[in-house]
Amino acid sequence: MNFSELGLDQGVMDALEYMKYGQCTPVQEKAIPPVLNGDDVIAVAQTGTGKTAAYLLPILSNLNRYRYPTDAINCVIMAPTRELAQQIDQQMQGFSYFVDASSVAVYGGGEGTDFAAQERGLRQGADVVIATPGRLLSHINLGYVDLSQVSFFVLDEADRMLDMGFYDDIMAINKLLPDDCQKILYSATMPPKIQQLAEKILWNPVMVKIAISKPAEKIHQQCCICHQAQKTPMLIRFLKKFFGGREDGYVKDELLQNPEKRVVVFVSRKADVRDVVLGLRKKGFQMAAMHSDLEQRDRDEVMNAFRSGRTNVIVATDIVSRGIDISGIALVINYDMPHDLEDYVHRIGRTARADHDGESLTLVNCDDRRDLRKLTALEKFIDKKMERIAVPDELGGCDYKETNPQEDRPKRQRGNRSSKRPGDKPTRNQGKKRNNQQTP
Repeated sequence: MNFSELGLDQGVMDALEYMKYGQCTPVQEKAIPPVLNGDDVIAVAQTGTGKTAAYLLPILSNLNRYRYPTDAINCVIMAPTRELAQQIDQQMQGFSYFVDASSVAVYGGGEGTDFAAQERGLRQGADVVIATPGRLLSHINLGYVDLSQVSFFVLDEADRMLDMGFYDDIMAINKLLPDDCQKILYSATMPPKIQQLAEKILWNPVMVKIAISKPAEKIHQQCCICHQAQKTPMLIRFLKKFFGGREDGYVKDELLQNPEKRVVVFVSRKADVRDVVLGLRKKGFQMAAMHSDLEQRDRDEVMNAFRSGRTNVIVATDIVSRGIDISGIALVINYDMPHDLEDYVHRIGRTARADHDGESLTLVNCDDRRDLRKLTALEKFIDKKMERIAVPDELGGCDYKETNPQEDRPKRQRGNRSSKRPGDKPTRNQGKKRNNQQTP
């Protein structure tokens, strides 16, 4: 469907035409009409589906089309991380180019001047406030933030915010909103805690659900089953080969000067990021670390260097796995198995964007039964067996041997009285659907 068929304001359409936006994505097609209509919306959609535009475009259309206070905050958008808040603000600048709407991004970690600029925007009543929960509450507690006239409240990546412990902050902010505020909740997954949050803050919501897609077909997915101590040596060996150097040689700086070859290495724990970075730097890699403990200035510097190609490799926690649009990533490496199957899709989804090719490598600890079970579940989830990369003899090899679970299952003996005929277990009656659950 074309954006021109959705009933958006002309100022927003002018911006879309200028930015060469034509066809809308499925989540935009399904979510924009109910938001324009004033309905509460709960949308389940993963990163990369265009969800930011799915709420920004109709909100900006209504702000430009109808009368809203010019000196009050009209919209609050909550995001789990500073990076996502910055990215939403950047998209806001583009979509609002021909619309009379102001915005301010509110997040922590910056200079004192940044806090002062945020305060001015909040005092003067920016039309759209894009904020992380903790920093917005800090401003609220200082007494100069008025949310009594907010007409739109958006929770972007609500599941991540709850995982990061922002539930109480969200509820505290929600209490300050007027009863007629339109609320929009976006989440990549729909666990029970998100359903409970939706029931508490949304009224008669329209449900928009876009199935979690499988990884792009153009991603060459590989895995290496190895011992934990072999992960860093295998990582170094793989990167050397990827950048065109000898697998057993020292990496020279000139190998890393190709801005088209950029790599993200995902590490699950912040404490492990430093160890991985040090191990790679000893082999000549010029790289940077990215995690939540960095000061905002340092995080901005890392991301700018990575986007511009001045840094080819970053080692990061899941802070950049969702919602951060960085073009030109050719390889994603999972140093650790992701916690959830959806996280795997989000991580490797950083590559093979815009119809480009990409690679992924997942390191699986053969000494951890959970890792091995996750690998089996993951391949079933993506409906694909990853290519195996063996640990070479010079790194000690790996004596782990994969087996087919079907082959390990004991055969049933004939005449075994305890055997039961296969059949479906009866399912519990889940009860009637809530009246306030609608489908588009």
